[in-house]
Amino acid sequence: MVQFEERLAAEYGGLSKQLKAAADYIVKNQVDTATRSLRSISEASDISPATYSRLARALGFSNYEELREMLRGALGRSVSNMTDKATRLQQDAIGGDQTPFLNRQSAACAANIGQLTQNIPQDRLQQAVRYLNNARNVLLLGSLSSTGIVEYMAYLANYFTDHWRIAGRAGASLGAEISALNKNDVLLVVTKPPFARRTIEGVRAAARMGAKVIVITDTHSCPVLAEADTGFIVATDSPQFFSSYAATIVLIETIIGMLVAGSGKAAKQRIFEVECLNQQFGETWSA
Repeated sequence: MVQFEERLAAEYGGLSKQLKAAADYIVKNQVDTATRSLRSISEASDISPATYSRLARALGFSNYEELREMLRGALGRSVSNMTDKATRLQQDAIGGDQTPFLNRQSAACAANIGQLTQNIPQDRLQQAVRYLNNARNVLLLGSLSSTGIVEYMAYLANYFTDHWRIAGRAGASLGAEISALNKNDVLLVVTKPPFARRTIEGVRAAARMGAKVIVITDTHSCPVLAEADTGFIVATDSPQFFSSYAATIVLIETIIGMLVAGSGKAAKQRIFEVECLNQQFGETWSA
């Protein structure tokens, strides 16, 4: 499944409209695709068998059967919009799934987190950490629901470094900040559907400026995955009406931990100084 998602992410932007439709159907109906015949999938999706065969070859598989074999055993991942999920929540509350919601939500989050070790190749994670560690400046970009996530990452990073900042914060010009980037800088983006226009345009502009781009998202169809130097697809499945960020936070905390672990005495000294100043300014409670 991971390999299918990665291949699709790399090639999605260049696929024809018909091949994208076939790819989207597979992603939304993985169990059916893995267990039903090509003819059945073709009839259910109203897409010809030849289109699925062309999609398989476009993604580097020798044929459709090879693609399907990769999907066998994978759990289906249902993709629906927020309104549909809210409706399902209300129906379950009336007479559907009576499992306590805390149990359902925590189980979904635990499953998402559990997939990280399978879905995130160690070499790619280490590459992202190298980009961040070697960067002159790191610019963080997240809009809509991702705003608070990059705020949290910046908060952690500022304990051990002084060259990370959040793009477009408090009305600052995103264009001005992006224009200052060059090949020595990194733009780290967290973006999930529905994608914010400013985030997508910001990534494309940063790539044109020559900056390294790291994208964290939850879908192969993210418009800027193909422009990323390093990209991560993180599971966000949830019975909630909105996507879960639990696994994304674990990934972010992992990256920060790896950076601190490899940063030596300078990072440790800065953390010590920040803690001391926090106490001096009365920002932390001391009994």
